[in-house]
Amino acid sequence: MWKEMYRMTSFGKEALPAQQAPAETSQKDVGNENIAARIFTFRELATATKNFRSECLLGEGGFGRVYKGCLEGGEIVAVKQLDKNGLQGSKEFTVEVGMLSLLHHQSLVKLIGYCADGDQRLLVYEYMPLGSLEDHLFDLRSNQKPLSWYARMKIAYGAAQGLEYLHDKANPPVIYRDLKPSNILLDENFTPKLSDFGLAKLGSTGDKVHVSSMVMGTYGYCAPEYARTGHLTLKSDMYSFGVVLLELITGRRVMDTAKPIQEQNLVTWAMPLFREQKRFPELVDPVLENDYPLKALHQAVAVAAMCLQEEASVRPLIGDVSVTMSFLTTAAAAPAMSPPPVVRSPTIEEESEDDESSSDEESSVES
Repeated sequence: MWKEMYRMTSFGKEALPAQQAPAETSQKDVGNENIAARIFTFRELATATKNFRSECLLGEGGFGRVYKGCLEGGEIVAVKQLDKNGLQGSKEFTVEVGMLSLLHHQSLVKLIGYCADGDQRLLVYEYMPLGSLEDHLFDLRSNQKPLSWYARMKIAYGAAQGLEYLHDKANPPVIYRDLKPSNILLDENFTPKLSDFGLAKLGSTGDKVHVSSMVMGTYGYCAPEYARTGHLTLKSDMYSFGVVLLELITGRRVMDTAKPIQEQNLVTWAMPLFREQKRFPELVDPVLENDYPLKALHQAVAVAAMCLQEEASVRPLIGDVSVTMSFLTTAAAAPAMSPPPVVRSPTIEEESEDDESSSDEESSVES
């Protein structure tokens, strides 16, 4: 089955330039000369958000609330106020400032600045007027127009470009670890940008497995080997990408308890359909009303299926996926190409010596 899937895609490789990524940051790093972000006072951000009024609230996540704000001078921004009682709030703040201050790409949300007054921790981002992908894919209002097939593929391609930058162009590579629709923000043209880098980790170079004994992320999007063992690699992000692509194709949430029991887990429901190309149309979101190119559907499903493989080592690389997705954003379908070689998955023992110090941490998965 997987050989057939590969023939349906356009996987191919290119050499990519490197850009220096930040070293792991600590709390004392925030605010030094290496952080290229504007420093705000709490008073400035309170004024910008009208004292954090509910009318300015854009959304709420596991680490705090996000408000729409207007800075002095008229710039519209999004202000994330971290929950002071959050389990990972302080660490997330430090990591996100460090990451977004030094990683810059059109598919990553721009960090404008931050506030670290007393026990207050706030992050200021560029404002994305259309909110998140989640707002336009699930539970649509009666007057809300559904995303077209090409809009969905454009969003998937943009997300792939963001991951490609993190995996292939940053040095060392960055494992995003929290790809999901609520973290894919959209501008006025439905151009996507990845946001929320509080869970991102620096990856290992070469063939080593990066081990993290504390499992973080969102249930359903975490790769099975990561959720099971805490072993984190770039291929963990590829599983998450496969889940998001499948959500875009189907219009279904990865977990939906309102569905019949056999359909509540999206990946489990879709797996039998992956095996028969003639059944691929059964996966498509009904709101599209059959308005999609069949060949492009076959290729998109093939990409999702390969990303969702149980064995991490045989999932495709993000560069290969990005090339294929670029063809699916237009009417011309991607040409068939040979599959990339399968690289041996490193053993646990190869990395165990480097990670003994973190072996006593408890595993937890955000649901």
